[in-house]
Amino acid sequence: MKIGSYIYILVFLILLFSCKKEEGCTDPSALNYNNDAQIDNGSCRYETNNIEGCMDSLALNYNAEATIENESCIYFSNTPYIIETPYGFPNMNIPSNNPMTLEGVFLGEKLFKDPILSANNTLACINCHQQNFSFSEPNQFSTGINNIQGTRNASALINIGWNTSFNWDGSSLTLEEQAFEPVTNPIEMHNSWSNVEIVLNLDSDYPGLFKEAFNIDYIDSSHIVKAIAQYERTLISANSKLDRFLNNEEQLTVSELNGYAIFNSEKGDCFHCHASQLFMDNLFHNNGLDLEPFLDLGRAKVTSNALDNGKFKTPTLRNIEMTAPYMHDGRFATLEEVVEHYDSGGKYSTTVDPLMKKLGIGLQLTNQEKIDLVAYLKTLTDHEFITQ
Repeated sequence: MKIGSYIYILVFLILLFSCKKEEGCTDPSALNYNNDAQIDNGSCRYETNNIEGCMDSLALNYNAEATIENESCIYFSNTPYIIETPYGFPNMNIPSNNPMTLEGVFLGEKLFKDPILSANNTLACINCHQQNFSFSEPNQFSTGINNIQGTRNASALINIGWNTSFNWDGSSLTLEEQAFEPVTNPIEMHNSWSNVEIVLNLDSDYPGLFKEAFNIDYIDSSHIVKAIAQYERTLISANSKLDRFLNNEEQLTVSELNGYAIFNSEKGDCFHCHASQLFMDNLFHNNGLDLEPFLDLGRAKVTSNALDNGKFKTPTLRNIEMTAPYMHDGRFATLEEVVEHYDSGGKYSTTVDPLMKKLGIGLQLTNQEKIDLVAYLKTLTDHEFITQ
């Protein structure tokens, strides 16, 4: 190659590199201003009062004053609570607008056991639904604040996630709806929901717990009852001696087996209303307790239908040994008294249930058969349930 060619190439390279412009920060007010830079590459840094933080308004830790996103955003998330359906039970119907979460259940249990919901801060849900008595009322009638006595025995809260109505007369159709009632009932908690909301919002613990459970900044009544309902759906009893017998894990005594046979035959006539693993039918019956006129109209108080006079919701027989006294008004103190009622045949009224087939005749059980029937009913006791 000729010398002239080398010179030509050298000149070309010099011109090429001399034309390349340096990139950098070209703003003289920036901390990293580059006097030699001819092209601004967006790298300028300034001494300002910028605040780093989460700038997404949908995040739990959104910082309205932040000017620099630091990728610290935390979004609402809670932990699903999985209901384990016991063997033989149907699936529980959980409302789509109140899914079960660990945070919701924890909050609901705290509310259930806290007298803060009552007007004078003396009465909690658990006072009338005592865990030692399988979440039932051990006294004949439930007593509200200021020792005001009601006219019914509080229903036991056992497997109520499978109920299709609530209270002895079915006045509520959901657990959430039922939880609204005691707070404002003058013979129960005798409070107002507006007052409850104020008290809970001013509390040191509850605002944070409601934020974790529902991602809300102001506590309102609808979320209070949702939390309580979530907790109540966890009150599941399915580990009785009978359950273990049906799973071939334990044997029943001769007396218990005889009672089992009586219960599930026309002789005892119990299985019609207390069928399935739930031991209740979600229906209302007049079981021959009273003559007319009825002191308590029962279901008719809700429906205003005279055909419902004296009818009450069938209670579950699970943990029946622990839930005395019995019937809507707690009139029977023992299981033996309950058996005697049915053995007598009951009392006639125009709305008595057709299933009370032996009115005036009675079941005519022998003393031993009565003993065996009670022994069988006690196999439905789940001791684990009252200590969970």
